[in-house]
Amino acid sequence: MSALQRQPGSLGSHPATSDIDALSDDDFDLALYLCYEVHYRTLTEADWEWDPGLLGFRSRLEQVFVDRLREEIGYVTTDGSTDVVSALDDLIRGRSGPSLSVYLSDSGTLEQFRELCVHRSVYHLREADPHSFGIPRLTGEAKAALVEIQYDEYGYGNAEYMHSALFAGTMTSLGLDATYGSYVENLPGVTLAMVNLTSMFALQRRWRAALVGHLAISHMTSVEPMYRYSQALARFGIGSDGRRFYDVHVNVDARHAAIARDRLVASLISAEPHLETDPLFGAAAVLMLEGRFERHLLDAWTLDRSSLVPWEMNARGSDL
Repeated sequence: MSALQRQPGSLGSHPATSDIDALSDDDFDLALYLCYEVHYRTLTEADWEWDPGLLGFRSRLEQVFVDRLREEIGYVTTDGSTDVVSALDDLIRGRSGPSLSVYLSDSGTLEQFRELCVHRSVYHLREADPHSFGIPRLTGEAKAALVEIQYDEYGYGNAEYMHSALFAGTMTSLGLDATYGSYVENLPGVTLAMVNLTSMFALQRRWRAALVGHLAISHMTSVEPMYRYSQALARFGIGSDGRRFYDVHVNVDARHAAIARDRLVASLISAEPHLETDPLFGAAAVLMLEGRFERHLLDAWTLDRSSLVPWEMNARGSDL
């Protein structure tokens, strides 16, 4: 972050990235996150958004990031007899591992739920923004389907009902700081990697089909966890205002899943069949990173410790 306090053109040499796990290293993923963040919000008075040095630095980090993703998930394809839409269903059926939403619904604590919200804030406080970059990169039915989903995400044109605003309401009800970006330095690499994945897909046209797969799988796997999170909040005595973010997702994400699966993905691949493996890569990457994230939280809580970055947490004086 200190480098961005200087004037553009002064980034300097690129750090070594060997022997770094780009999917979990705190410093690596924070650096990549900041490279992307200049396209969403103003971080400093200096305008770094199109600085050639920063873009070159980002490109190097992205290559390390993609290489690491490929190591984990390989090249996801259909088997020749399965179409892309059906292959998305197969990816979901193939998931394994513990469920964070089940744990929080059944036996988690309020403090653990607050931690979850700190982790999720880096995405939910700008929810829908990354996927909106995909709108001008699609055509025809695929574009129309994405716009329909995004219209709901942005509160049907009402700022009060935008999903980002609803999540801010949940954070406030839990006594958390709902200011955009307030907890970024608390977040471990496994959390930032999920956000970086979305931004990488969103900010480059070549990844447009992976972005579509990302959105589709996210909605196709959303309804049950959102219901369980709402139930957990009810168990903690949180009222309807604090639960609205989750309840809204329960109501709309089943419809969004159908739109994304049957119109968005199908129409994109029909128009651009050479991209058929990219939605599967995007979807598989989401599921893999979500699995790593859930294991990180559950492993930390099993050891009765925080899942956040400790020294930043202490520096902020947070009670999380």
